[in-house]
Amino acid sequence: MSLARDSDDQMPTGANRPKPVVEVDGLKKHFPIKKGLLGRKIGNVYAVDGVSFSIAEGETLGLVGESGCGKSTVGRTVLRLIEPTAGSIRLDGQDITHLNKSELRPYRREMQIIFQDPYSSLNPRMTAGGIVGESLRFHGMTDAKERQARVAGLFDRVGLREAQMKSYPHEFSGGQRQRIGIARALALNPKLIVGDEPVSALDVSIQAQVINLLMDLQKEFQLAYLFIAHDLAVVEHISHRIAVMYLGKIVEHTDKRTLFTNPQHPYTEALLAAVPVPNPSLKRKRRIIQGDVPSPITPPPGCHFHTRCPYAEERCRVEVPQLKEVSPGHWVSCHLR
Repeated sequence: MSLARDSDDQMPTGANRPKPVVEVDGLKKHFPIKKGLLGRKIGNVYAVDGVSFSIAEGETLGLVGESGCGKSTVGRTVLRLIEPTAGSIRLDGQDITHLNKSELRPYRREMQIIFQDPYSSLNPRMTAGGIVGESLRFHGMTDAKERQARVAGLFDRVGLREAQMKSYPHEFSGGQRQRIGIARALALNPKLIVGDEPVSALDVSIQAQVINLLMDLQKEFQLAYLFIAHDLAVVEHISHRIAVMYLGKIVEHTDKRTLFTNPQHPYTEALLAAVPVPNPSLKRKRRIIQGDVPSPITPPPGCHFHTRCPYAEERCRVEVPQLKEVSPGHWVSCHLR
């Protein structure tokens, strides 16, 4: 990751903070569990259970946590690719939570996604130019020459050649395919882009190049990013603020500098302690999290993390901690803080 540049210093806070592009409040997504021929509901998978955040223009919110904690579900629910169970989603101040397909269509232009897998996310029967230009045609750019010129410009902007517009996905490397995915996400001039682990399937050197590209595009177009990842090193480079998720809930949320220098939640401490240090002479105490992640079907009562937390008290086992501000801009969900 040495090729990647750090994101700019902390975004302005309070009255000086840019206008939020997206505001999420109390977002929940519960998947029903059904059994039998009649499809009788017998329970729920509590994938996302009350998540709140906002992202301003030109800002990146990194969303991190272990596999299965609900990160990707948050991103897809914010985009209304998955219907929320409860909560609200506001895009540029407009509540889009309950809009139907026709009402939501104009807002689709403002929200795009870059998928994790650069192989399965591209249609193998379409040319690269056709993939990037499809959304332009779908949203009303019917002039073929104008569409081709727009796609050629996007290819050039993401580091691809215009001649490659006629090639098919199998003719590109993994990094090039992800650049096609980025060009497709940019095609409609969106305000919000959700990156669902967009570099996790790439080689480390290619990851750095793609991250640098995303950061340059953000500066140029003032994009808001929801960057979902499990690699803390990647998140540290690209994010302005970071939210840590555990079992469907955000347990800590602050700017990246504070999170890496002064983590307050035991789960965040353990995640940071597990990051390898590129210095063989430097020793540090590792905090090993005991046990397995509980099932999102039957999450533990009280604090969801208490079954693995070395500091858990009796209160943690029965009372759900609220996300509270322990210092300006630093929110933690822990009874001990």
